[in-house]
Amino acid sequence: MLIFSLSGCFGSGGEPIPDLASVSGVVTLDGAPLDGAKIIFEPQQVSDNGRRHTSSATTESDGAYTLEYNSEASGATQGTHKVMISKMPDDPEQAGEQLVPAKYNNETELTAEVKEGDNTFNFDLKSK
Repeated sequence: MLIFSLSGCFGSGGEPIPDLASVSGVVTLDGAPLDGAKIIFEPQQVSDNGRRHTSSATTESDGAYTLEYNSEASGATQGTHKVMISKMPDDPEQAGEQLVPAKYNNETELTAEVKEGDNTFNFDLKSK
């Protein structure tokens, strides 16, 4: 019985899940909702086990997202995060092309400070 009650405290990799805060928001590109974009929050502080566990989400048709820490837990660790947003074209002939400028992904300038409780971060990206 004790083993069962402790199993909820660990992720699928057997590591404890840290205290997480809820993170959601909307991503737009030039004022229009960005559907199917990948958003990643990468903590800038290293955890107790020496790792930086990212949280991520894929935006819905209205640009909305809610971060997931892993398949068993939603949210992100508290603290400063580097934010990366990317979107690949739906057309296979354009595979490999990035629809979001590099300043929002590979060369990101975006950051977010995740605090205890509910956090809302909206990102209005510009293509130029």
